[in-house]
Amino acid sequence: MLPDKDGPSGGGGVQDSPGTEDPSVTLFREYLRLKTVHPEPDYDAAIRFLERMAEELGLPMKKVEVCPGRVVAVITWVGSRPELKSVVLNSHTDVVPVYEGHWKYDPFAAVKDADGNIYGRGSQDMKCVTIQYIEAIRRLKAAGKRFSRTIHLTFVPDEEVGGHKGMETFVKLPEFHKLNIGFALDEGLANPTNAYTVFYGERNPWWITVRCPGSPGHGSRFVENTAAEKLQRVINSFLEFREKEKHRLNTSECFTLGDVTTVNMTMVKGGVAYNMVPAEMDVSFDLRIPPTVNLQEFEEKIKAWCKEAGEDVTYDFAQKHMDQNFTCTEESDPWWHAFSSTCKAMNMTVKKEIFPAATDSRFIREEGLPAIGFSPMNLTPILLHDHNEYLNEQVFLRGIQVYERLVPALASVPPLSGEE
Repeated sequence: MLPDKDGPSGGGGVQDSPGTEDPSVTLFREYLRLKTVHPEPDYDAAIRFLERMAEELGLPMKKVEVCPGRVVAVITWVGSRPELKSVVLNSHTDVVPVYEGHWKYDPFAAVKDADGNIYGRGSQDMKCVTIQYIEAIRRLKAAGKRFSRTIHLTFVPDEEVGGHKGMETFVKLPEFHKLNIGFALDEGLANPTNAYTVFYGERNPWWITVRCPGSPGHGSRFVENTAAEKLQRVINSFLEFREKEKHRLNTSECFTLGDVTTVNMTMVKGGVAYNMVPAEMDVSFDLRIPPTVNLQEFEEKIKAWCKEAGEDVTYDFAQKHMDQNFTCTEESDPWWHAFSSTCKAMNMTVKKEIFPAATDSRFIREEGLPAIGFSPMNLTPILLHDHNEYLNEQVFLRGIQVYERLVPALASVPPLSGEE
């Protein structure tokens, strides 16, 4: 192992003596040290790293600038039958911000403790998967393997801020369609149990702001028809619905978070002075809606809440996803069969769910392409976006072995109808 470049901060951490750490773990820790963190992610460092990976793998890498300063990198391993639909292994290069005071170690030092837990922002979400893809391909190539289907490794920016300057734009470009995709893998979540969670669909994220105009006036009077009164009614309507959905969770009808609609009030704006009744107050909500919900009917519900709150209450969306495609998980589907049968052969317990948040998979599914969200992390607490995010090195290494089996199975799916 190479010694830590930055070293730990805020605590000891246990480092291996030179030469004792698995090179894949060393590479993972190197990648974690790249500060691709919002609001100013160092994407140039990530691209340089990926160019080095492509060179080490002996594979070509193409860079597609989807927006100014936002580059998607594509490393391609051409199959023996490149006319067949390809397999995409997708990951994002950016990570969410940190509150360093809450971390045991520097979140960009990739400290490994005595138990082999590797701490770092992105250790679960999702720099682990990026390196697992790369290392699986490295091992397969070193073993002289080649498969009928082409494999593309795609590395996209800005997933953590909605994907607008990343995958959402990329899927509309000719360079994306030239990939000739048949099936895609993307990120999932850790599972605290022995099982592995697999996501075949996602809830639709709606980010909505409700605007409540009202009569302004002096703070010493009982002004009628105020913005605050309307705001209160709006908030009550949304949060009463939130409570109902919360109570539905963990019932016979709704087993997981992906089965219910979550509602969270995230911003409130209005007012300029203590003694002035504001002419408008705004409230914003983050909604995540399962694909089983009728979206048109749900928006009618929102309209009714606004009408009940008072005159001239309006709303607009910062984000409103309407696609409700999910990926087939029936054994009759050749892609799913290849995935699930490989997992069974490795004695992996697979738990199928709707993803509770949002990933770049939704943009791929909107193009009518099957995509599965999967991060091979079992026996691991879910710590994405949390303080002290970590992944154990043995879980990480096991994940490489999983992809060593999954990638050949997917890239060897026999020609499908229309591909002969």
